[in-house]
Amino acid sequence: MRKEVENWIKQAEADLKTSRDCLNSKNYYAGAFFAEQCAEKALKAYFVFSKNDTAPKTHNLFELAMAVSLPKELIPIARKLTPDFIVSRYPDAAGGIPAELYDEESGKDALKRAEAIFVWIKNKLEK
Repeated sequence: MRKEVENWIKQAEADLKTSRDCLNSKNYYAGAFFAEQCAEKALKAYFVFSKNDTAPKTHNLFELAMAVSLPKELIPIARKLTPDFIVSRYPDAAGGIPAELYDEESGKDALKRAEAIFVWIKNKLEK
C-alpha cells in the first residue's frame, strides 16, 4: 500500500476516535465535524488507492464517493455528511450556533454514517 494511502486512512481512523471522544463528552457539533473528516479522509485514501492519483482538494463527500464508485447504498450517506464540514463550525452557515444546533441524536447519526463509509473502505484496503 502506498504511504499516502496509509497516511490518509490512519488520520481517518484518528478522526473517528476523536468523533467518538467528542460525543462521549457531549460536544456533539465537534463529533459531527470529526465524523465528516473521518469519511472525507477515508474516501481520499480510497481515491489514491483505486485511482493511483493524488486525492482531490474537495470537501464534497458526494463528489468523492462518485469518483471512487462507492456502493449505491453508501452514496446517500456521503451526501448527508457533506454539510457537516461547514455547518458544524460556522454560525453563519448553520443559521445559529453549531454547539446549540447539534444534539446527541445528530452527533451519533453523523458518527454512524462515517463508520459505514470507513469500514467499507478499510475492508477494501485490507484485501
